[in-house]
Amino acid sequence: MNSFGKSPQPVRGTSDILPAAMRRHNMVIEAARACAARYGFAEMATPVFEFDEVFRRTIGEASDIVSKEMYSFEDRGGDILTLRPENTAGVVRAFISNGLAQDLPLKFFYQGPMFRYERPQKGRQRQFHQVGIELLGVAGPQADIEVIALAADFLGDLGVDQKAVCEINSLGDAESRAAYRAKLVAYLEGRKGDLSADSRKRLDRNPLRILDSKDPGDRAVLEQAPPLADSLNEVSRTFFNRVIEGLASAGVGFRHNPHLVRGLDYYCHTAFEFTTERLGAQGALIAGGRYDGLVEQMGGRPTPGIGWAAGIERLAMMIAAPPAPPRPIAVIPAGADMAARALGLTLELRRAGFAVDLGYSGNMGKRLKRANKLAAAAAVILGEDEIARGVAAVRDMKTGDQTEVALDNIAEYLVRYR
Repeated sequence: MNSFGKSPQPVRGTSDILPAAMRRHNMVIEAARACAARYGFAEMATPVFEFDEVFRRTIGEASDIVSKEMYSFEDRGGDILTLRPENTAGVVRAFISNGLAQDLPLKFFYQGPMFRYERPQKGRQRQFHQVGIELLGVAGPQADIEVIALAADFLGDLGVDQKAVCEINSLGDAESRAAYRAKLVAYLEGRKGDLSADSRKRLDRNPLRILDSKDPGDRAVLEQAPPLADSLNEVSRTFFNRVIEGLASAGVGFRHNPHLVRGLDYYCHTAFEFTTERLGAQGALIAGGRYDGLVEQMGGRPTPGIGWAAGIERLAMMIAAPPAPPRPIAVIPAGADMAARALGLTLELRRAGFAVDLGYSGNMGKRLKRANKLAAAAAVILGEDEIARGVAAVRDMKTGDQTEVALDNIAEYLVRYR
């Protein structure tokens, strides 16, 4: 606990996003928002906390997220609430709560903070931020093709598409997964002694969640596990083939990864990730999949769904430096008597669309130094003599040239410095 005996620090696993980093952060959000809008996705937002069961029921008690990583607390009314560890469950809850089933299909875009208690490392914080999309109400592979193409275009807009690869796999339908579950359990029972304690518990309750284990011993056991592809029925194979054929037709590059899985029961058919080797172990930039069973699991009518989420912090580390903010205009009063006139002109120019800085104190020399520090494009100097003649002195901060400009035309003249 920080007692403020020394300089106060942020909570472990959180960080301040200062202006330079915020420009990168916002560049990712704006690129995602614009790309989603081109595809017809409308922005929405859910609360950052939900009733605990929204996540506990959907993600599952046996998952690391629920058992180890969720921030849950009892509020003053006695309700158990949880800071959202992901946003798909919240979007689906909102879909059910607001009675939107009659409006299908629905296409949502979101952005905001998520929370998981895990070991902080590069690209992974306890408070992190995501952009994401959800498409509800379309059962056919056209939806899968569209959301993956959107992800590829989004990465292209950011200029990182050449640094990432789309990995894709089929999880099959319910029948295929049931067949695979039987084969997986038979194999894992023979290797039970090599599994982690958590995975031994999952073997009885939900063996498919073992596929999500990050334990090195579990990963070694799973290397020899029967491949899921061998359990796919004809319906699942046809669905997957239509997805990859559609992606190829759309010019979206991909690589089949038979080991890519989602352990949660409501996932089916398509699972995909856009990954990179540029960030070390934290290589997943975008992860998504089809979740046709989730709405029903949460109490709604059976509704197909598919979506993805992308980590803003990770993408922000991948992009080129965003453009610097516009260089401001500095308004400088030459003497205390000019302060009121300087403030009036500052407000006039801001309302005309200019970025304007007005120092709060100091003589003209100090204010000019401030203008240089801020990389101001020009300084508008107001002196008593100039005001009496209805003009201001405009100094080009790059060349040092100074010109008298009529106050009535000052905004028009300054357009060149935008």
